[in-house]
Order: sequence, then C-alpha cells, then structure tokens
Amino acid sequence: MKWRNIFRVFALFSALILFQSQTAETTSEPLKVYRFEIKDEIGPPTWRITKTAIDEAHKLGADYILLILNTYGGLVSSADSIRTYLLDSKIPVIVFIENNAASAGALISLACDSIYIKPGSTIGAATVVNQSGEAVPDKYQSYMRKKMRATAEENGRNPDIAEAMVDPDKEVEGISEKGKVLTFTAKEALENGFAEGIYDDYKEALEAANIKNYTLTSYKPSQLDSIILWLIDPIISGILIMLIIGGIYFELQTPGLGFPIVLAIIGALLYFAPLYLEGLAENWEILLFLVGIILLGIEVFAVPGFGIFGVGGLVFIIVGLSFSMIGNKGFDFTGIDASTIVQNVFIVIISSSLSVGGAIILGARLLTSHAFSKLVLSGTQKREDGFVSSGRNNEKSWVGKTAIAATVLRPSGKIELENDLFDATASEGFIDKGARVKIIQHQNAQFIVRKIED
Repeated sequence: MKWRNIFRVFALFSALILFQSQTAETTSEPLKVYRFEIKDEIGPPTWRITKTAIDEAHKLGADYILLILNTYGGLVSSADSIRTYLLDSKIPVIVFIENNAASAGALISLACDSIYIKPGSTIGAATVVNQSGEAVPDKYQSYMRKKMRATAEENGRNPDIAEAMVDPDKEVEGISEKGKVLTFTAKEALENGFAEGIYDDYKEALEAANIKNYTLTSYKPSQLDSIILWLIDPIISGILIMLIIGGIYFELQTPGLGFPIVLAIIGALLYFAPLYLEGLAENWEILLFLVGIILLGIEVFAVPGFGIFGVGGLVFIIVGLSFSMIGNKGFDFTGIDASTIVQNVFIVIISSSLSVGGAIILGARLLTSHAFSKLVLSGTQKREDGFVSSGRNNEKSWVGKTAIAATVLRPSGKIELENDLFDATASEGFIDKGARVKIIQHQNAQFIVRKIED
C-alpha cells in the first residue's frame, strides 16, 4: 500500500512536470528568423545587400539568418567579402540552395553554419574563369583554393573536398578524379558532409533544423537600392560618361563658367556616387579622375599646345573612370580578370569619343538650326543697300603684316595692330599674350594668325 502511494505521487509529479514543460513550450516567444536572397551574379551590389541584411538582422536581434541561394558565381573579390561577413556573423547562418551554388556561390555556402539543398541542385565548380568561361592564371586559382579550404576548415567540412572544387589536379579518394573539377549533386553533398539535408523548400529545412516556432522577416531593397542598381548599369554608366566628357568639352569651347560644366558635375556625381556606395569606386580612383581634370585644365589655360599635361590628364581621366567600375580593394586587383579591365576601358573610350563627336556635330548644327537662328543675326548687310564699314576697310590689305597678341589666343583672342585691337584666331596651337604673330588670312571679319618663332 505504501509503495503504491509512493508510485502515485511520483506519477502525478512527472505529469505535472510534463504539463509545465509543454505549457512553457507553447507560451514561449517564437524565434526570429531573418531571410534574404542571393539570386544574381555575385558582385558589389550582392555584397552590399548581404552586408545590409546581416547588419539589419543583428539590429533586430534575430536568432537565425536564412540565406536563399541560387547563383552561378561572379566576382571573387565580392564573394570573399561576403564570405568574411558570414563567418564573422554572431547569428547562425543557414543557407538553402535552390538549384545552383556554383563557383563563388560554393564559397559563400561553405561560409554558412548549415547547408540545406533542394533536390536536383548542385554545389561546386569553383574554378576561377574569365567572361569567356576560360580558366584564369594559376595565381587566381591558388587564391580561390586556399579560400575554399580555409572556409571548409572553419565550419568543420572536409578541406580536401573544398579544394577539389577549384583544382582539377586535386584527387580525393573515392570522390574526386584527377583532371576534373568537383561538383556535388544534392545527394552527393549530403553523403560527403557538404549538406545537412535535402528538402523541397526552406520551411522544411528550418523544421529539420528544429526551428518550428518562428517569425520570418525578409530583406526588402529600398528605393535607394533600386536607383543605385539602375545607375551602375553599364549602359547608364556609359551615358553618364558621355555627359561628363561632353560637358567638359563644351565648357572648354566657351568663355567663363556656364551650363555645360554644371551638366558635367551632375554627371560625375551620378556616376561616382552609386559606384562608391556599392564599394566599387575607391577614393584614389575618384582622386585620379579629379587630378586628370586639373591637368587638362592646366594644358588648356596655362600651357598652350597639347603636351604632357594634356596627355597625362586624359590618361588619368580614363583610368579613374574605368577603375571605378571594378571591384578591387585599394591597389589589390586579386581575382579581377584582365578582360574586365579592358572592357571598362573600352566603355570609357567609346563613350568619350561618342560624346566629343556628338558635341562637334551638335555645335555645328545648332548654329544653323531654325530655333537657334532667332538668336543669331543671319542677315547680310550689303554695300549696295547702303551699308558701309566704320572705317576699317583695309583689313585684307594687312594680310602678311606683323602684330602683337593682346590676349592669349586659345585659339581665339585679340591682336594689336597699329594701336588698335582686332579679333584673331591662331591657325595652330595656342599663342601667349605678348607674342609676335603674322597675319596669314582675313576670314569672317577676323584675322587668322600664326606665331612668329624667335
């Protein structure tokens, strides 16, 4: 009887504990899961989204970060930045691979704490290639090999397998053959410890990770993000370059500061600001562009002709604009394919050429257009109609005479002849103030002059 009572008390006590446990489980606050996606080519925009999402997850006090991944890869430099940020995250990161985690996508996956994969998906093939799909030199492959290996080691996965995903010469017994870059199917990834499970969607994956009672917060790109992504599109970047160069060209053709330079400044701000926010444009690249503008200004206004300042200015401008579209870190161009640099240089050169050519054509047509003709005196004052000059009717007879440059001729300016000032244009180059010039032609009510060499 005594033992029976003891048993009843024990059973009642156990039931009470179980009830309290179940009650606590149902009344506890749900876990916070923060979700964001990478479904495009890996690049600076992807890196910025990742950084923003992880920072926001920490601010919200999320318990888990869920990354939905589907990518064929992209820039190694951006993938490395994402990798580092994922590894440094104080919040556990779960990645769910939908279809592809190739190349840079494989590196990002390995940086996550848990990997879940959808049936039919693949992970691997992390060899660094150029835009033509050809493998780049071994120094880039070596960098990627070590990054994959170190990342696998950090999260307790087989580093040899990770390295075989980059190096076709790496053999892993029973897994990787020499001469082939390793890529896992979903089943192979699970069997070899490169996935925790295979599930149809991320909800099943979260449940398998024992995350059942949770609230989900998803990253939503802001309006600013959308504008930035639009502005850094190569086509838009090319148009902005045309605006910058065209504005500068028109400004150099007109005296003082006017509307063209305002357009050039607006174009430069719209070009560099989004690239800087995306982590593409470095401080030194923007400074290089500004130095190029200064050198070009020195060539035009201080040193007549076209010499070292002009050439140096153009080179600095082209390099500054081109390198600002490349995802390098400082002066480190590791992982940046040479073809990418060449492509950006061509975008700048072609855009600049089209801008200058268009400015020349536009300038010529503007003067003869119907709208502009209202602002320009186009009538002819003929002698037979009673129009005569104010006494300066010997200009053509002065061809061959010597005069003095009363202003800098860049190429237009004033010359002094017989104690009087006349409009003049240099036939070639720029002419300094005070230089002796020879009148070689009279055309359109002004003299064409050539500098007399001492």
